Amino acid sequence: MIPDYQSIMLPLLRHISDSKEHKMRDVTDRLAEQLGVTEEERKELLPSGAAPVFYNRTAWAKTYLKKAGLIDSPKQNVYTTTPQ
Repeated sequence: MIPDYQSIMLPLLRHISDSKEHKMRDVTDRLAEQLGVTEEERKELLPSGAAPVFYNRTAWAKTYLKKAGLIDSPKQNVYTTTPQ
């Protein structure tokens, strides 16, 4: 089962908490492995067909963590934690 974005937030934050820069694609792949998302589930698309469901939920988790001031994006698609 693909977790909702709220369930992805803490593992995402923990994964990038080493103060290094992380590419979102690498983070998404690592989180999928960590959360037990199967290869078939990773390929499952949104009803619109625009993007994979897991990638979309990871993106929403990232968006809310950024709005909360917990992560920052020094470059496009690259993330790190903030001092908070």
